[in-house]
Amino acid sequence: MIRFNLVRIKLILVDKKILSGGVVMLVVGMALLLSINSSIPAGNSEMTEEEIIDLIIKEQENKDMNILASILTGVGFLLVLISFGARKKTTGSSKKEEKKATT
Repeated sequence: MIRFNLVRIKLILVDKKILSGGVVMLVVGMALLLSINSSIPAGNSEMTEEEIIDLIIKEQENKDMNILASILTGVGFLLVLISFGARKKTTGSSKKEEKKATT
């Protein structure tokens, strides 16, 4: 009877903490984008000067919040990408020993 040693091979080396943080940031950013874009301020033709100024301020606030939510989503996406390349190096594989030839 031949016994084979099963070696556990990780096909994808991922830093799980960075990946989970990136996924959370992606989800929160997408939720904020959906929420912000669903409530766009609108005006009408019979607005007074004060209402026009308030509308312009609300539009600018909406645009700024949209930019911040987009930045949050982008940083989350970058963290997900970084998590695939970030892994802890094992001490055994990084050391290389050279054998000297004895004569």
